Amino acid sequence: MSQMDRRQALRLFAALGAAGFVAGCGKGTDEAAAGNQLVSDKPIKIGLIAPQTAGYKSIGDEIARGFNLFLEMNDQRLGGHQVQLVVADEGDTVESGKAALDGLLKQGVLALTGVVNSTVMLGIRDTVEQARIPLIGSAASPSDLQSVVYIWRTSYVNNEPGQALGRWVAQETDGKVGIIAPDYEAGRDAVEGFRSTFGTTDPRIAAGPVWTEYVAEPTKNFFRAKIDQVRKGGTKTIYCFYNGQAGVEFLRQLHADGFTGAVYAPGFLTEGEVLSELKGAEANQIFTALNYSPDLNNAANREFASAYRGAYDATPTTYAVASYDAAQAIDKAVRIAGPDPTPQAVNLAMGKIGVIDSPRGEWQFNQTRTPQQKWYLREVRRDGPVLSNVVISELATLG
Repeated sequence: MSQMDRRQALRLFAALGAAGFVAGCGKGTDEAAAGNQLVSDKPIKIGLIAPQTAGYKSIGDEIARGFNLFLEMNDQRLGGHQVQLVVADEGDTVESGKAALDGLLKQGVLALTGVVNSTVMLGIRDTVEQARIPLIGSAASPSDLQSVVYIWRTSYVNNEPGQALGRWVAQETDGKVGIIAPDYEAGRDAVEGFRSTFGTTDPRIAAGPVWTEYVAEPTKNFFRAKIDQVRKGGTKTIYCFYNGQAGVEFLRQLHADGFTGAVYAPGFLTEGEVLSELKGAEANQIFTALNYSPDLNNAANREFASAYRGAYDATPTTYAVASYDAAQAIDKAVRIAGPDPTPQAVNLAMGKIGVIDSPRGEWQFNQTRTPQQKWYLREVRRDGPVLSNVVISELATLG
C-alpha cells in the first residue's frame, strides 16, 4: 500500500469510527468537555520514550506504531491540537532512560509516554514527579510504583498476568510446577503474582523459583543450565517470564532440552516477532495470559486491527494497543484541559476521562492510575500458514 493510500485508508477508518468515539467520550466525567470538537492551531509536543536499539527495539517499534496509528487516524491531532511527536531512545539501562527523559523535558513537552523497562520506570520516577509532567506509560509497570501523582499506566501491573494464570494452572495441572524468570523487577513481580493465586504453600510448586540473569539478547546456550535446574524432580509444567529475543531463545532451548509439557507465561512471551521465529514443536503447548488478543470480537478491535494491518502489514500486539490507548487517554485529557493546556491541567484531566473504548475491551483507570481490565487465556495455534495467539477462555478482571 502506498503512503498516500495508507493515509487515505486511515482517515476513512477514523471517519467511520467517529460516532462511536464521541459516544465513548460521553462516558467520562466531563462529558461536555470531552465531546467538544476543538480544533486549535496551537501545536503541542508529546515525548515518546522507547528502545530504538538492542533487544527490546521490536517492542519500542510496536509502541511507536500504536501511538502513530492513533495520530494518523485523527489528522495528527490530540484534543484538537496538532501534535509534534518527539521520540527519545530509552536504551536498556536506567542511565540511558534518564538521558532520554532529560532531553525531552528540555524540549518543553506537554506530556510523556512509552517506557518499556520496569527498572527504567522506577529510575525516572522521581524526575517525572518533580518535573510535574504527566507520563502515560504504555509498557513498564512495576508493582512497587506506588504513591505517584504524575505517572499513569495504560498497560497492566506486572504481577497481574501471573495472578490471572495462577488459579487456572492450579486447577489444570496435577504434577510438579517449575518456575523460572529473570531476576529483576518485572520478573519478580510475575513470579509473585503467579504464586499468590496458585498457592504459595502448594506442594506442587518446586522449592523455589530458578532465577536467571536479566539479558535482552541471550546466547544460544544461555538458559541450558537453568533449564536443567528447573526440570529436576520431574517437572511437568513450567511457568516462566520472558519476552522478545529472550523469549525466543528460552523456548528454543527448552524444546532442545526435551521438555514436552505445558508452558504457561504472561503473554509477552509470545508477543510481536516471537511467533514468527518459532519452528514446529517449539510452539507446542504454550499458554499465555494477556489483556489483548488480535481476535477479540469487538467494534474497537475490528477497526484498530484492520487499520493496523493496513498500515504496517503486521498483526497488532498488546504493546501497540497500550500505546494506542495512551494516545486516546491524552487526546481526551487535552480536550478536557481546554484550548491552552498545561502539563498540570492535563494531569488533572487524566482523572476525569472515564471509560476508554479500547481494542482490548472497555477499561478505565483505577485509584492506582492503572487499568481495571479483563485478562484472557490464549494458546499458540496455527492460523493458516502462521502461528497466532488464540483466546480460549476469559480468566479474570483485575485492577
